[in-house]
Order: sequence, then C-alpha cells, then structure tokens
Amino acid sequence: MKIMCLNGWGGKLHEVLLQYIQTTAPDVLSLQEVVHTPASNKEWLTYRDGDHILLQSANFLRDVCNALPEHLAVFCPAAQGVLSAEEQSIPSQWGLATFIHQSMPIIGQAQGFVHKSFSPLGYGDHPRSRCAHGVRLYDYEADRPISVTHMHGLRDLNGKMDTPERAAQVQKLLSLSRDVSVAGDVSIICGNFNVEPDSETLEILPGAGFSELVTGRGFASTRTSHYKKPVKFADYMLINPDDTLRDFAVIYEPAVSDHCPLILDL
Repeated sequence: MKIMCLNGWGGKLHEVLLQYIQTTAPDVLSLQEVVHTPASNKEWLTYRDGDHILLQSANFLRDVCNALPEHLAVFCPAAQGVLSAEEQSIPSQWGLATFIHQSMPIIGQAQGFVHKSFSPLGYGDHPRSRCAHGVRLYDYEADRPISVTHMHGLRDLNGKMDTPERAAQVQKLLSLSRDVSVAGDVSIICGNFNVEPDSETLEILPGAGFSELVTGRGFASTRTSHYKKPVKFADYMLINPDDTLRDFAVIYEPAVSDHCPLILDL
C-alpha cells in the first residue's frame, strides 16, 4: 500500500504535478493547499495577500480528480475567499483533500479544524483557519485496517516557533487521528505541519507512540529547489506501529511543488 502526502502549492506547478501523481498512483493521496473555484472555468487566478502574490490553479481539485479517476475524493475547505482575474474578484474555496483508491473501503472518517473554524467570508486574519481530515480504510491486500490523518498546520507570520496555538493544533490532530482509529490499527499522521524538527509538535506525536520518518530516516529537507528561504523543513509523516513500514522516501525530483512529496509504503 502506497500513501503520499504533499502540499500542492495551489497547483502552481500544475502540469508536472498532475503527471507525477498519475504515474505514481498512490493508494491514498493526502493533499494540502487545494483550490476549488466552481464559479469559474478559468485555468489560472491570482491570490493576493499584501505583498504576497501567488498564481493559483483555479480548479486544482477538479484536475486532480481527473488525474486520479479510480480514486474517491473528499475535499475539506478551510475558508472561502476571493481570487482575482484582472479586475474581477472570484469566490474560491481553499483547503485540503484526501484521495482514496476505490478498491479500499472507507470504514471511518472524521473532519475538523485544528485552528479556528471555517471562514466563509474571506481567508481571515493570520494565523488563518486550518483543517484536518482522517480516514479509516480496509486494506484487503494486507487484511487489516489503516488510518491516515493529515493537516495543513497554521502559518504564523512570525515564524515556525512553538506557540500555544501550535500546541493546541497538534492535540486536535492527535484527537482526530484517534477518532478514526481502533486499537491495533496501523495509524499514519502526516501533513505540512509548518514547524521545525525540534518543535513541541514533534515531541507530542512521538510521545503518543508515533515514529517520525523524515528526520528519523535522515532526510535533510522537505523542500524543493523552488523554495528559496533558509528553513528547509515543513512536512512530516509519522506511523504507529513502525514495524509495518516497508519503505519511506522524500522525493526531490521531479519538483512538483515547493514542497517534496512524502511517500510511505506498507
């Protein structure tokens, strides 16, 4: 069973990303920074937040669904704001999505917020709303249930340091994972946590029995060449128990985002 976790960067590298996930075809894809703009058929729109301007693939959700036609998609929006096309403002939803191969029954599911709540009238003030999603699946090949839970951790304009909000969000993430897990399950937690390896977040999750795989397997970064800032960690994947793990990799090439795909094989 192959599980991929990826921050899709709003589909900025749309073409290469879609080709990559089609070729890789994970059984489960946990995807963050997903854009869904049902009011527009435009291919590209622009996100603006002060001096921060980013081109977005307007219907990124739809295009990933088309790239993975044998998967079921669950989209979890964190907010509805506006993207722009020249002088026109277009309502657009932003959040994360889980794609599950149709051969795997979904036998449990939970969706919730790890910071704030759904923002229906704009993306809101920083640090903005952040959601999480967990699924419990039955893996017929291994004859066992698996749970996969992911989040997009809050972005603090002051940096990736420990804060009370980040401590609260990891506890909510852990609670959501437990909601979709049963004793004896293989449980996976992943996502763009937006924290450093020595963070409180990565003390709390191992303290709950999870093995952290990125630094634990000696990877020195989860960022691609498209990311120019000095801090090179953001994304993590953890598993409990770790004796079910066959392989784990951080993928640097092809660069499909400013974040690397994380791929776990059970």
